[in-house]
Amino acid sequence: MRALALPGSALLVTIAIAVVTLGLLTGDLSFIRRSGGSGAGPAKTPTPSNVVVVDPRSQVPGSIVYVKAGNIWAQSGTSARQLTHTGADAMPTWVPDGSLIYYVSSQAKEGRMLYQGSPRGYALTVPSLVRVRADGSTAAEPVLAGLYASGSYSWSYYLRQPAVSPDGSQIAVLSDGPDPTKSDVVLQLIATATGKLTSLNLLETSPLGHQDPAWRPDGAVLAYVRSGRDGNRGASVIWRYDVKTKKASAMTGSGYLQPSWSPDGLFMAATRSDSFGTDIVVLDAANGAELLRVTSDGRSFAPAWSPAGNAIVFLHVEGGVVDLVEVAVQRVGATWAPGEQLALTEAAGLDAGSRPSWFIPAAQLPKPPATAAPTVPPAATTPSPKPTATPKGTR
Repeated sequence: MRALALPGSALLVTIAIAVVTLGLLTGDLSFIRRSGGSGAGPAKTPTPSNVVVVDPRSQVPGSIVYVKAGNIWAQSGTSARQLTHTGADAMPTWVPDGSLIYYVSSQAKEGRMLYQGSPRGYALTVPSLVRVRADGSTAAEPVLAGLYASGSYSWSYYLRQPAVSPDGSQIAVLSDGPDPTKSDVVLQLIATATGKLTSLNLLETSPLGHQDPAWRPDGAVLAYVRSGRDGNRGASVIWRYDVKTKKASAMTGSGYLQPSWSPDGLFMAATRSDSFGTDIVVLDAANGAELLRVTSDGRSFAPAWSPAGNAIVFLHVEGGVVDLVEVAVQRVGATWAPGEQLALTEAAGLDAGSRPSWFIPAAQLPKPPATAAPTVPPAATTPSPKPTATPKGTR
């Protein structure tokens, strides 16, 4: 939440955003607990905030970043290490070459805004988009602060779910900036060179806006979720934005969110929300058809497809505690099949509002299948003289 106290309409909008975000994740805007819902299972006690226990069977290639207690962690191989220590960080994402990690960091500030015609002071939580080198060689560098100022008044605007384009030139974010009095939280782009925020002016259902931006690996398409509601239930739909034509179109029906592209751009992992909770599915990226239900427990969400193409990681909640789970996926022709699930963390208590992000360096990626060498036709030769007689036994 951006503030402890907000004037009039701003309070209603902020509450609406929080309510809808939770509702779209659980699929239930009435907050009536259902069997198999996100809180099912006996209560568990998470490990301390500075501890992540990794399953010794895990062999994570590259590095997966996630968040625990407001701090960013990176898990590689059979170990995890804490990257930040502010307790106010969220939503990390790798740049495509693995050199940087972008994330949102929040800071308490004093604001001032009119309330019933009189200026009042407010305690704000201002988000900033920052980046840090993955090797930890430099301090976090601010890119854009969500601080709004107008004359003697100051307020904040949202910066959420950064997603870096494959060429690194821009970052898709969700924001109501630069003027939160004139915009809902919608899909926008930040130029990495200038930090300028530009709205794509996409259709929305006000005040619900958008969520979950995800670039196709070739950078030609940006997937996102147009948030909606059907009565008291969330009705999220994955849309696609064509970068070249600047046109957007619906990709799925209602109930899908949190898309993650396969490395070849032909498929998507996504969260499917229904009356029983949330599960991980694989979709055909061409038409949005559901090809595989990866989980069926009603408590799994926030998938990230491995850059190697052979696995999906996702968050799973059991007894109120969130852990990271991996499942192998294999495609045979047009058919997908899931392998055995492996919990990569044990009672970690990860932050459910921050999706995992996975990077694997090129040296660790599987080599593309070898193709048969082209057949080289024999060199041309001078035709032999036509025989003057046919040898015996031939015709």
